[in-house]
Amino acid sequence: MNILKLLDKLSDDSFFTKQTSRLDNLSDLSTFGKKAAVAALPLGLGSFMATSAKAETKTEPTLAMKSALTDALQLALTLEYLEDEYYRIGLQTANLIPNSDKVVFQQISKHEAAHVTFLKSTLTSLGVTPGAKPTFDFTANGAFTPFTNYQQFLTLAQAFEDTGVRAYKGQAGNVMSNGTVLQAALQIHSVEARHASMVRRMRANKGWIELANGGNMPAATNAVYAGEDVTTQAGFNTATAFGAAAGSAAYDEILTGSEATAIASLFID
Repeated sequence: MNILKLLDKLSDDSFFTKQTSRLDNLSDLSTFGKKAAVAALPLGLGSFMATSAKAETKTEPTLAMKSALTDALQLALTLEYLEDEYYRIGLQTANLIPNSDKVVFQQISKHEAAHVTFLKSTLTSLGVTPGAKPTFDFTANGAFTPFTNYQQFLTLAQAFEDTGVRAYKGQAGNVMSNGTVLQAALQIHSVEARHASMVRRMRANKGWIELANGGNMPAATNAVYAGEDVTTQAGFNTATAFGAAAGSAAYDEILTGSEATAIASLFID
């Protein structure tokens, strides 16, 4: 399987719409990913990696690692609940989304619903009860009117998607104990990044974030972009080489679990 076929497989919407209710199913996904990754490597190197992988000694995750894993999944589920509910209400609200944009949000909505299903099934497979969907207040206690003002609907959509991208990245270390979940989380992360870029462009913004400027966003969303102005990566000053704006835009920063939770809590009743 070449890399193009692999990417096509991973971009298939049906991947996440199929419910995963057993760890066996998750194992199948992991096996597929490992085989595809090795097949995509040059001849010789792939064989070397396959041999090395067999020689690796597997270690059992500790209770702390398992707790970090399930906490990360519960956080992701809360964020996906939020996005899923937001787009569902938006699409059901008459005369809110212009017909020219509706197809975009219909597709995004399908993705978010699929992510919710996947995360709930994964938590169940790990022996953990998925958190219940919160009651959301998308006005943030009266600060927004997203379902009567399309521009505000777009503004919050961008904030939610940008939050999701940074939050998934921030939880990568907590899901590394389970290679299958890590692989799926990275797949969801890339889809959320495409959503974010698309919505940003619908608002006439750049598809990426420069410094800590979200792009014509209200002050209430500052927490979503706080910390994005970092220009030093692994000791390399990207600002010196490319300028501060380009240097920061080339590297997206994480949101910690507490930061992502604080943002989501603004919209939980």
